[in-house]
Formats: sequence, C-alpha cells, structure tokens
Amino acid sequence: MRKDIVILIAEDDKGHFILTKQFLRHEGFENEIEWFVDGQETLAYLFDENGNVKIDKDKRYVLLLDIRMPKINGIEVLEKMKTHDVIKKIPVIMLTTSDDREQAQKCYDLGCNTHIVKPISNILIRAIKKVAERL
Repeated sequence: MRKDIVILIAEDDKGHFILTKQFLRHEGFENEIEWFVDGQETLAYLFDENGNVKIDKDKRYVLLLDIRMPKINGIEVLEKMKTHDVIKKIPVIMLTTSDDREQAQKCYDLGCNTHIVKPISNILIRAIKKVAERL
C-alpha cells in the first residue's frame, strides 16, 4: 500500500488500538497512524470549531472507525463526515464487536466502505488495500 496514506484509528480501547497497530505493522504497513480515543477527538482532528476542514487536503486518509465509543459514537462520526464535501471522500472502515445486521446496514446507508466484526483479521488488510487503491 502507498505509504503516503495516513491511517486514522478511532478506538476507545487502548488494547484494541495496540493490537490493530501491531497487526498493521506486522503486515508491512509503514504508514503514519493517528489514534483517537473517542468520536469527539476524531471530529476535532477532521474539523475546527467552526466546522471547517482541519486536515491537510493534500494528504490521503483511511479511517478505521469503532462504532461503540464514548462521547460521540462511530455512527455519529460517520454521519457528520458524510455531510462535508471534502471529508466525505475519506474511506471509512467500520469496526465493531457486534454482528448486528441492522447496525451494519445503517453504516452502509450512511456511506461507510465496509463493516468488519472484530477481532481484527486479514479481512481488515484486504479492506484497507481495496479502499486505498481508489485514493
């Protein structure tokens, strides 16, 4: 995968974040990785307090977004992202511990690229590579 893509990981469980990062490194991903502990931090990285884009528009991003997080959950983050012309182009891979089909469908309806049930596996690697090909 291209090394110029920044991988954003929104995950409130530090252990899950560490495992995900180690898994990505083990699979050869040398990309910059940013970690956010909740949806509020994720949105603060993407938008300023006035709702303007805060990220570097010249960089490419992929977001691994946990659904169940404190303050603002992953679905709310996805909803906010998909309302903005620039931010909505960021591929979003939803991560969850639940195999709730209705929840998965809601994520797809809101515009996520894929929905993966944890634990992390090679399915995640294939999903990241697939969405990165389009960037």
